[in-house]
Amino acid sequence: MLFPLSDDDRSLSGPAFVTGALLLANLVVFGLQLLDPELTYAYSTVPLEITSGQDLVNSAPADLTPGDVSQIPQRPGPTPIYLTLLSSMFMHGGFAHLFGNLLYLWIFGDNVEHRFGHGPFLVFYLVSGIVASAAQIALEPGSVIPSLGASGAISGVLGAYLVLFPRNRVHAIFIFTIVSVPAVVAIGLWIVFQLINGAGAIAAAEQTGGVAYGAHIGGFFAGVVLAFILRRTIRERPNRLTHAARSDTRSRSLW
Repeated sequence: MLFPLSDDDRSLSGPAFVTGALLLANLVVFGLQLLDPELTYAYSTVPLEITSGQDLVNSAPADLTPGDVSQIPQRPGPTPIYLTLLSSMFMHGGFAHLFGNLLYLWIFGDNVEHRFGHGPFLVFYLVSGIVASAAQIALEPGSVIPSLGASGAISGVLGAYLVLFPRNRVHAIFIFTIVSVPAVVAIGLWIVFQLINGAGAIAAAEQTGGVAYGAHIGGFFAGVVLAFILRRTIRERPNRLTHAARSDTRSRSLW
């Protein structure tokens, strides 16, 4: 498995404001989770809450065991409860979960944002995340296991990156060695891994290892479809910052 470190950003010009804001928002929300763990139970997406339209509320049982999912504690969530589809997108289950997601967003998000533009990229990101949650809910509509994390939305970013920049070089660690491979290889291996593990999770009728592979797969294919649509309607001309830097040599002194 490849562990990405960076990609080739030499063609980009100007900051990716939305990507930076999303990174900051995820960090802030995780900090709030650490201060008040109740937020995790209140604002995560619970499939049964979405399919029933009802906010499940109960107290944490003293004899809660890892395998007894029927007794997972729930807390009062937002009104309407469907807002958890958005709030859960900025929450994480631990430091490894958080920083793994933010690394992928940092590496791949700026390229997609520059291609789509700031506003369309934000809408694209949120829609990908909602579709990802919907895919996971469709697999387990009666589950009361809270689902949270930016993985689904970031999977959408990976899908769009694969469509828009398949030949971009991605620098990654592979068996203690740093390699440089095309994005189609790096992201292609990632989605193959998700599909294999997702099939295993479906066969076992469970969230394998606590990972919602259905959300990853749903978000990825949402990103692919949206990228095919948006690349024909948005930003066919060069980024204005990039165009200005290339057409006016005087601007070079500003960078």
